[in-house]
Amino acid sequence: MQPLRITLFQTDLHWENPEANREMLEQKIRNLDKQGQVVLLPEMFTSGFSMRPELVAEEAEGPTFQWMKKLAAEKKMVLCGSMAIKENVESDSSIPPRYFNRLIWMLPNGHYGTYNKRHLFAYAGETDHYTPGDRRLIASVNGWRINLQICYDLRFPVWARQSTTHEEQQKGQAEYDVLVYLANWPERRIQAWRSLLIARAIENQSYVIGVNRVGNDGNGIYHSGNSMVVDPLGEVVYEKANEEDITTVELSYEQLQEVRTRLPFLKDGDNFSLFV
Repeated sequence: MQPLRITLFQTDLHWENPEANREMLEQKIRNLDKQGQVVLLPEMFTSGFSMRPELVAEEAEGPTFQWMKKLAAEKKMVLCGSMAIKENVESDSSIPPRYFNRLIWMLPNGHYGTYNKRHLFAYAGETDHYTPGDRRLIASVNGWRINLQICYDLRFPVWARQSTTHEEQQKGQAEYDVLVYLANWPERRIQAWRSLLIARAIENQSYVIGVNRVGNDGNGIYHSGNSMVVDPLGEVVYEKANEEDITTVELSYEQLQEVRTRLPFLKDGDNFSLFV
């Protein structure tokens, strides 16, 4: 297994302005000397954490989807970020649309996967405007398996827990190798962000990557970033606070397997299945 390079975009965002955010991010992506195989953007990178989906949401394959498809193909990378998506339940226009906080995993060949945020942040009213998802997305890049989640999902360890059959568990096999959280996590609760990212890495014996925005959003809420990469032992190998930053990290599969072999804790986990 070859190392996996992942580029993290910690950036400020234009409030509720998808076109401006696409232009800003495209310029930054095109200015990269060399990006990773995977490029990660923050949660709701087209708008910030807006509770006005009727204003900022796009159709499932709308302008931002097409933008991601074009850039992924041109740069030969996997491009990943979440945005507000609108879906009509019926053709009858009298029935209001449903909105999702949807992560898009766009491959260079135009194929893609999606994940609708499972745990909506009721404290900020997200449950009043968006529909929760009901399935996880574990993607694959060059043999690496990547579990893709969004922001508030971080507080719910069962949703992230390695889930395997009994036979796989006894062999010390894991469901995934990297756990990713795309976020708009405010500075006022950043200690929880840091602690939970480290905890998820230790308990799942996986790399954990958190990509957060910086700056004030349209509600005056400050985000310090603190995007992080944590190794399978819980050691922080990258963190940046209070400024925009673009960094590429290289993950070692040899290190991951060495930790799982030397400390075979996954074998002792509880057997369970996720039902929603």
